[in-house]
Amino acid sequence: MPMPDIDLDAPLDQLNRADFETFFNDFLNDKSVKEQSVVKGTVLEIGDEFVTVDVGYKAEGVIKRSEFINEQGELTIKPGDSIDVYLDQMGEEDGLLELSKEKADLMKAWEEISKAVERDETVKGTITSRVKGGLAVDIGVKAFLPGSQVDLRPVKNLDKLIGETHEFKIIKFNKKRGNIVLSRRVLLEREREEKKNETLKSLRVGAVMLGTIKNITDMSYGRITHPNELFEVGAQIDVKILRYDEETGRVSLGHKQIKPDPWEDAEYKYPVGAIVRGRVVSLPEYGAFVELEDGIEGLVHISEMTWNRRVKSPSKLVNVADIVEAKVLGIDLENRRISLGMRQLEQNPWEAASEKYPPGTVVTGKVRNITDFGIFIGIEDGIDGLVHVSDMSWGQRVRHPSEKFQKGDDVTARVLNVDVDNERFSLGIKQLHDDPWKSVASRYYLGQVIAGKVVHKVDFGLFVEIEDGVEGLIHTSELSNGGGEWQNNYKEGESINAEIINIDVNDRKVSLSEKSAIDRARGGDMREVLRKQGDSSAKFGDIMGDLSKRIKERGE
Repeated sequence: MPMPDIDLDAPLDQLNRADFETFFNDFLNDKSVKEQSVVKGTVLEIGDEFVTVDVGYKAEGVIKRSEFINEQGELTIKPGDSIDVYLDQMGEEDGLLELSKEKADLMKAWEEISKAVERDETVKGTITSRVKGGLAVDIGVKAFLPGSQVDLRPVKNLDKLIGETHEFKIIKFNKKRGNIVLSRRVLLEREREEKKNETLKSLRVGAVMLGTIKNITDMSYGRITHPNELFEVGAQIDVKILRYDEETGRVSLGHKQIKPDPWEDAEYKYPVGAIVRGRVVSLPEYGAFVELEDGIEGLVHISEMTWNRRVKSPSKLVNVADIVEAKVLGIDLENRRISLGMRQLEQNPWEAASEKYPPGTVVTGKVRNITDFGIFIGIEDGIDGLVHVSDMSWGQRVRHPSEKFQKGDDVTARVLNVDVDNERFSLGIKQLHDDPWKSVASRYYLGQVIAGKVVHKVDFGLFVEIEDGVEGLIHTSELSNGGGEWQNNYKEGESINAEIINIDVNDRKVSLSEKSAIDRARGGDMREVLRKQGDSSAKFGDIMGDLSKRIKERGE
């Protein structure tokens, strides 16, 4: 419709009223611009609060300046730029157009989403926040991503996905209600199936291919404390196809098989006697496992870790991750075992002790341990000497070593023997002095009355110490009070007189008699009486009378 020729600068009362109404109606009814639609506009002016936009109509519109500010706080337009705006309403009174940039963007987004749904296309979006049951995604408009549709497997921590951008499949769309539901899982399943079909075409046993870790099992010839030491789930690695079942589609893969088996030439790399170096990877109670290379470990048994047999735990000597040296003691290829020794790299202290302490050497040390059969004396670090109960005294019977020694006591002894092969160090205390039995015959004789100390009571008599290292036995038949409960009549430690009635040097035995000593004492009284009489022809009655008197005085 042609517009009437109207002077818009003329005063309102001078305008032809019919012409003005025609102009205004044409303005309102212009079909080139429609309310509540997206139209093209040109930026005319940018003010402090508003942006003036020309949409090609008889009036201009304004939009808030804030709608053109991006996340970085920057203005995204300049005068002359062509933009899409949403014409919300035409003002009938003032002729102003109510425009919106944000609504235009929203309308365009819904239009693009609708087209994507019709064409079965994907949309790109950014995960913005965690909501009940899933995540909120910005695809131009707000959409919902259920937790079950996030990935192929449940994601425990959805918050970590916030800020990520992905492609999504629209699985539910309702424009009227503004409801959009997305799925990423559908796309991942489709991608997985496509890759699977493509991979199956090229599968063959023995082939090496690139794969993504989904789960972790045994991936190395060597020992790993935790699989994460090698790889993480999601990482891409080369794997070798071990088995492939075309019917079920199951494929067995291996990573360690890419490398050659290190045990194939282990006997050449680690011959017996070789000195090797490795890292301690495990410390069971019985020793230490040392990794010599990836896939090959050797065991240092606790008995081969140190010459000191008092060390009972490998953790007292080494720690996990320590680098140690050892000697190869043996190799078992069939069972994939290598025996190592650490103590073999040090001088055998027993060999040194054998040279340092020849038999006859006198040593002093502290009692480390007491047993039923003797005491152990510390000689050097890791070397103890044993004094057997039989080597504690030449004659005294030691029922238990604790009667004479306590832990920590300083003891002097003589070296009897050092057995390097069996790691035994024999000591003797009694050997510090000559064997008194060698000269017993020169100091004692039959019929001699001696005073001794009761040292031991047995069922068949008393053992009496004649001197240090020499004991004699008074049989019950030779005790003066040997009948009935005779043991109550004698106490250990008390002094007793006895006559030597037999000496057997070879069997180291001296037989004594308390009765004979008493009888000899009685005979001595008689001789004393005869001596006092001064006459060998004294009357027998007088002698017997005097002897009877003495006996009565003794109470016998």
